[in-house]
Amino acid sequence: MRELVTALATAGAGDTATLMGRLALDLAFTAIVVRLVYYRLYRNRDYVFTYFLLNLVTFSLAYLLSRVPIELGFALGLFAVFGILRYRTEAIRVRDLTYLFVVIGIALLNALANGGISLAELVLVNGVIVAAVWSLENVPSSGREMSRRVLYDRLELLGSGSSADLLEDLRKRTHLPVERYEIGDVDLLRDCADITVYYRGP
Repeated sequence: MRELVTALATAGAGDTATLMGRLALDLAFTAIVVRLVYYRLYRNRDYVFTYFLLNLVTFSLAYLLSRVPIELGFALGLFAVFGILRYRTEAIRVRDLTYLFVVIGIALLNALANGGISLAELVLVNGVIVAAVWSLENVPSSGREMSRRVLYDRLELLGSGSSADLLEDLRKRTHLPVERYEIGDVDLLRDCADITVYYRGP
């Protein structure tokens, strides 16, 4: 802690300029991934908020801690804390979790790049990551799948022999191109079931 305070106190104008430049680069590429790719496709404001703040906090911690001597085990432990981060109130989809790793990776990349890495190389690597995300999301075979939870009231179609009828009824009543479904809780008192339907995104 003492070393961290000392490093911050002795930081000059050059260090401040480096910090602002790295931060601007980090936020610019994060904005492309989160706002222009993720939000355009999935329209989930909660995750946009989460991704931006998590990226900013990760960048700040990594950049400041890189200025003081820390043990490798502590650094790996810090990354592991962010890497295994899960919200226990709801399951995170694989794609949302992938974007989580992307924004953490961009933050660490821009925060920990040392003097041996030129600005052109840093911009190139950031650009490759962003281009890969955009390309994989926009190719026809990306397999982007959307989901929605519905309350379903025709319990007689929940049997194993009525899968085709249930699928057709879900498509008709939700007006969605449902490809598969998962049956959750069944409430016999209210005669309804919690079903998650999955369909291809636009």
